[in-house]
Amino acid sequence: MKSTQYFLKTREKPDRRRIKIKWIEDTIKNPIHTEVQSDGRVRKWKKIEEEEKFLRVVLLEDEETVHNAFFDRDFKGEEQ
Repeated sequence: MKSTQYFLKTREKPDRRRIKIKWIEDTIKNPIHTEVQSDGRVRKWKKIEEEEKFLRVVLLEDEETVHNAFFDRDFKGEEQ
């Protein structure tokens, strides 16, 4: 999995350490919702059943390089 230095640094935070790489990869491959930001980065969401939360993964414009991944408290599901 390709990632930015920012992603590697934020993975050190206690709340991010529990996010499994397989969850990130699955969110990229099988999102329930996708949006393109104004800067070209791509946001993808998927519900992580084990956590009962939605994971947001932010990719660079190439849609391969992970820039950020976190549990999104504001996302409510597909209807967004």
